Formats: sequence, structure tokens, C-alpha cells
Amino acid sequence: MALSDCRIIDLPKITDVRGNLTFIEGGRHIPFDIRRVYYLYDVPGGASRGGHGHKALWQLMVAISGSFDVLLDDGTEKKAFTLNRPFEGLVICPMIWRELDNFSSGSVCMVMASEVYDEADYFRDYAGFMENVRTSA
Repeated sequence: MALSDCRIIDLPKITDVRGNLTFIEGGRHIPFDIRRVYYLYDVPGGASRGGHGHKALWQLMVAISGSFDVLLDDGTEKKAFTLNRPFEGLVICPMIWRELDNFSSGSVCMVMASEVYDEADYFRDYAGFMENVRTSA
């Protein structure tokens, strides 16, 4: 996979005078079935999250509230995304290093994943990630 496979997608948005509603259906709105959902919140100002990559996992990242930046790196190029709309999501494919920072106060980052948690799927250090990128090219 490459950075070009990662992209912002528009999610369904139903507007009503009582408030808006957005929903996500795995395999329909995103290119994978959802096996796990988790969210980050109460991230202190100036803190960073992420700092890892996945071998096989697909993810959809959404700023449910507030905003934050996502830096993606496929070992060849890097691209930054700002997430700040709950009706947009960032599709992140396997073999992409990700870092999250610049969390606004009260922000919530929700992530939908294609698989349950598996530590063996992680690249925890950038050098190991880059070595795998070089040997699989």
C-alpha cells in the first residue's frame, strides 16, 4: 500500500433542526468491515499520539469533537491531514506510519479498525518500519 491509498472520505450526514446525525457502515462507507472501535480523549495540549504503523490493519479515523493533525508516512513520502469535521473520516491503509498531534481542547478521536487488537501487527519503532518498507519494495 502507498500513501495515495489513504484519503479523506465524506460520511453520510443527516441534517435536522434537532441536530445532525452521521453513521458509518463497514464495507459500505469504508473499504473494510469494522472489528474494533476505540477513541482517544483528554489528550493534554502538546501531547502526541500514534507513533506507530500496522502491517495489515485498515483504519478510519474521525474527529468526533475538536480537531487534531495526522501525519502519514509510507516510507517514501509524507502527508499531513487536519481532522476537524465529524462527517469526514481519514482512511488509513496498512504499511503507513502515523503520528497525531495538535489536539485541540476537548477533542475526541474515534478510530474504527478492520481487526481486533493484535500486538504482532504493530511497528513500534520507525527504524523497524523503514526496514520492512525497504525489504518489501
